[in-house]
Amino acid sequence: MTTPTKQSLAGRIVATIRNTWRSLTSMKTALVLLFLLAIAAIPGALLPQRDISQFNTNEYINKHGTLGQIMDKLQLFDVFKSVWFTSIYVLLFVSLVGCVAPRIVEHFQALRTPPVATPRNLGRLPRHTVRETDEAPDQAAATILKNLRGWRKISRDGGAGEPAGTVTVSAEKGYLREAGNLVFHASLLGVLLSIAIGHQFGYEGSRIVIQGDGGFCNSPSNYDTFRAGPLVDGTGLTPFCLRADQVQATFLPNAQPDMFRTKASYLDKESISSDAWKQYEIEVNKPLRMDGVRVYMTGHGYAGTFTVTYPNGQTRTQTMQFAPQDKVYFLSSGALRFDPPGGMYGTEDERRTKQIGIEGLLAPTKQLDGTLLTSKFPAANDPAVAIDIYQGDTGLDTGKPQNIFSLSRDQIDSGRLVKKARVNLDAGQSTTLEDGTQVRFDGVKNFAALQVSRDPAQMWILAFAIGMLGGLIVSLTVKRRRVFARLTPRADGGTVVEIAGLARTDLAGWNEDFDALADRVVGSTARPEPAREPDVERAK
Repeated sequence: MTTPTKQSLAGRIVATIRNTWRSLTSMKTALVLLFLLAIAAIPGALLPQRDISQFNTNEYINKHGTLGQIMDKLQLFDVFKSVWFTSIYVLLFVSLVGCVAPRIVEHFQALRTPPVATPRNLGRLPRHTVRETDEAPDQAAATILKNLRGWRKISRDGGAGEPAGTVTVSAEKGYLREAGNLVFHASLLGVLLSIAIGHQFGYEGSRIVIQGDGGFCNSPSNYDTFRAGPLVDGTGLTPFCLRADQVQATFLPNAQPDMFRTKASYLDKESISSDAWKQYEIEVNKPLRMDGVRVYMTGHGYAGTFTVTYPNGQTRTQTMQFAPQDKVYFLSSGALRFDPPGGMYGTEDERRTKQIGIEGLLAPTKQLDGTLLTSKFPAANDPAVAIDIYQGDTGLDTGKPQNIFSLSRDQIDSGRLVKKARVNLDAGQSTTLEDGTQVRFDGVKNFAALQVSRDPAQMWILAFAIGMLGGLIVSLTVKRRRVFARLTPRADGGTVVEIAGLARTDLAGWNEDFDALADRVVGSTARPEPAREPDVERAK
């Protein structure tokens, strides 16, 4: 007995690498990785992400204590930059490349290879029929080749053991199915690559723009939130400036939104040097496009305007957006902070204790249940506010980030910010604090929530997505077929044509059109083979 040869260490390493590569580049592995990628993206949609809102992320971590810290170490708040998400993404890309590239080579080789030879026993194929024709085998073969339009076909002389003069025909069609399959997977690769490129070189910023304010220019510091790709340092952004001249919101009688529109003025790269402002109406699904940047209107709301008049007659006016709490009637909440005029108080510490904080609700169309303020319609038909007025240290000078929609609970709980009044005010009404400071609600202004995006690979993603759809349609609709024919001469002249078909993609086999195909390709002189006596020897 022969003893098996022991494989060397190098041979085992090579075999392990080869088997690992085969497993990684299999279609089964690619599908598993695609499923894992979809699962891995779920935390990014459900949890706050640090690159979108650092404040919300920190608030979530602090609220959940140890669990929040563990989640942070697992990079659940930086999902799309995490090691595990990137690893799945890269492995999926490598798997698809390793799977698709060899198949493309094989497909081109198959296109250059003649159809396979006719099997010896055609009766074993799923579809089989026999016809007779008065033409000679060569002529009948030429007729079949002529009638198989759109097929890849070839005729050959019969092989050994065949009767003299026998001719065979092989034909195939449906190669477009595999081409569509390859286009689908190659386009999927293109989508993944385009998304990766767009992530590296793109950026996205959001900004609340209040009607009639000065607007903003394209700089990371001018956005409420800004998210940029690793290769974007914020210094080479597309130059433009934009302001909201008028923000319009119309609603149906049942309070459903009808149209949001921002009549904007902007300066692009060409007009920014000459200060020649251009006009454009930004609507939902109608962004402003300029130099690869798109400006979308993603939302609408109201900003309250308040004026604080100090005992010495000096005034401070401020407009601040309120965050909608009720998405139907736009009852909104917000906060404002006012710093006293310089020189009004003797020391800096005294001045800091005289800051004014306003916090409460804004109703675009007021409805009162006693003193409880609600909104009965989303349009600003009768605006009113229900506010708490505080005096003290609002935290403006602490250097800590402030929530623009609420006052600091720490300042209130510690007594550094003291509530002085709780009032309901209509537009134009005011209230006076015990020290003579007056707070007036001036009214509301519309604001637009704008999103600025730049994705240099967007058009490539669209092109590859169309390619995926087209490839999928082709691969699902085109059917692979093979037809074989053996043309055997009869002793009394003419030819017996034995035809068989093979469906390479249909689990149920070829449809009933096979017999019609057989009649068509053989020609008008064909007729079914006459009935014959049973072959006793064959039966045995």
